Amino acid sequence: MFHQIFSKQAKVLCAFSIVMVLSACSGTSEPDAYVERPVEDLYNQALADLNSENYGQAARGFDEVERQYPYSVWSTKAQIMSAFAYYQSNEYDQAILAAERFIELHPGNKDVAYAYYLVAISYYEQITGVERDQKVTRQALDALQNLVRRFPNTEYAQDARLKIDLTRDHLAGKEMAIGRYYLNQKHIVGAINRFRTVVEEYQTTTHAPEALHRLTEAYLILGIRDEAQTAAAVLGYNFPGSEWYEDSYALLDKNYLKPEIHEDSWIVKAWKTVF
Repeated sequence: MFHQIFSKQAKVLCAFSIVMVLSACSGTSEPDAYVERPVEDLYNQALADLNSENYGQAARGFDEVERQYPYSVWSTKAQIMSAFAYYQSNEYDQAILAAERFIELHPGNKDVAYAYYLVAISYYEQITGVERDQKVTRQALDALQNLVRRFPNTEYAQDARLKIDLTRDHLAGKEMAIGRYYLNQKHIVGAINRFRTVVEEYQTTTHAPEALHRLTEAYLILGIRDEAQTAAAVLGYNFPGSEWYEDSYALLDKNYLKPEIHEDSWIVKAWKTVF
């Protein structure tokens, strides 16, 4: 849905420096769930499947490395590679489970930042349109913010910051869609509550100007002139060239009013927390 800064294939190359072990006994057959095989064979086969874009088979192969050799150094590598392979195959729930397990078992590992990134990006890529429930969007936002908080100076945090902005804009868009619906249905108080959420929680998103205009409109319907004037004034001050301000000004003018700040308005208090 949104532009990806890193290609999926590039991520694994950036995250790991894994060299395929050359072994005379290395095979090309699928991992056998019931027959023990040399760890090099299992890992190399899974890596070959990954390079061939057989991602589901690769994930199961890395899982088999851990199952047969749980205490080897190969097991640790295989765990994060399994998470990546599940992500590549769009099996997001499995990718999240595998990455979170890696984080739990190896919190000090050099690849743990990438594991957090896999969790976040797996949620992010499941974001749906604003007409759908936004539970996964909120999960994506939480995971992205967690990544930035824990690993602020990594390349993953840099990408996450961009995605946080897009995710917040998406959540604001959901609030606006509901607010417009309530407004059209003459459920004015419900509409105001939705537009208020955008102003208070998402005022740095692209939806803030429209939210202020809709508040002007809704408060005029209720006859609450001070709040309508304040919403328009804040809109005009922060977005003077916006078409939403032109519409708000016209609405007030029809009611013989002008944009005017009323300092006791919640809108002024909310806006001052950011600007």
